[in-house]
Amino acid sequence: MKFKGLTIGIPKEIMKNENRVAAIPETVKKMSDDGAVILVEHDAGKGSFFTDEEYKQAGAEIITDVREIFTRSHIIMKVKEPKLNEAINLHEVDMMKKDQILITFIHPANPSNHAMVNKLADKGVISFSLDCIPRITRAQSMDALTSMSTVAGYKGIISAACKLPKFMPMLGTAVGAIKPSNVFVIGAGVAGLQALATAKRLGAVTYAADIRPDAAEQAASLGAKIVDTTIPPASAIGEGGYAKHLTDDLLKKERDAIKNIVALTDILVLTALIPKKIAPILVTEEMVKSMKPGSYIVDISVDQGGNCELTEPGVVACKHNIYIDGTQNIPGSVPSSASWMFAQNIYNLLSLIVIDGKISVNTDDEILRSALITREGKIVNTDVIDEINLFKSGGL
Repeated sequence: MKFKGLTIGIPKEIMKNENRVAAIPETVKKMSDDGAVILVEHDAGKGSFFTDEEYKQAGAEIITDVREIFTRSHIIMKVKEPKLNEAINLHEVDMMKKDQILITFIHPANPSNHAMVNKLADKGVISFSLDCIPRITRAQSMDALTSMSTVAGYKGIISAACKLPKFMPMLGTAVGAIKPSNVFVIGAGVAGLQALATAKRLGAVTYAADIRPDAAEQAASLGAKIVDTTIPPASAIGEGGYAKHLTDDLLKKERDAIKNIVALTDILVLTALIPKKIAPILVTEEMVKSMKPGSYIVDISVDQGGNCELTEPGVVACKHNIYIDGTQNIPGSVPSSASWMFAQNIYNLLSLIVIDGKISVNTDDEILRSALITREGKIVNTDVIDEINLFKSGGL
């Protein structure tokens, strides 16, 4: 039996307004049937509309004291990075132990998480970050970042449309025609493409920019007008087809290329990310000031710092008469669909880590090597080490 002898813990998420859960009854049953002891915190699935009774029927034990879950479990599966559990005044990392496996979104590039990552290393936790899964064919079933980006792109547009002080589509009325809204999506990855498709369905005129020619071509296939970033492909495309970190000169060049369209935009969706790096600042305060009053910015890249200079993590702020949405857990607002996808992704990664009831951290495997953040008392992911050192030196 694949998971025999292992205890897997599912704590309730403690981030504000986070309604997702790392395992659903369907995946709990698969793990339980394969020999695992599954500990689920009371009401862990409530926000996603999964009841304790459903988890029990799937083979889980329901635990009321989360400390018991951390004490008994060999593996902890979460949605969001460890935080202070205010209900018991204990940080989740402080409840963890040496050689315990943690699988979650750690977002190690975000400066606000650097201390937590160091703490995981100090505790001897073996941590895997789902946002560092490589974009390769074999990893698609484990790619929670792609799954959650699909949700974020869809819901980001819906949220902006609800708050925009004008219609999205063109409307013909008895007193004249109302022009459609302009939606500009920067970053045509999974989230950006979903945002473009949703905005198009709502009747907006869509624009898109991406430094990668293939991504821009995909955006064009969805009907978006492409804004040329003027960045040479050799400087734009990194490993696995992801965008590459740009020099300051090239970033300025990209800002200059997009600023005129930003000024005409009603909804600006920012999704540009660099794997294991701080998100690049593409929209400056001056660019925000150039936008029409009442326009709306959705900074989906906020978990890695944000693409807008004025974004406040976790806050929807009005600055210079422009709304800037720094909501950190957009997928958490679509919890049932998001949890279903996330639970499948994390189960598939777990199945790679566990072989015949034994935890096997095989760093020869590209997926595990890329996702592994801490092990044996230290940070082992070289990209994360470089990013933390760069931040310490003031290079960001």
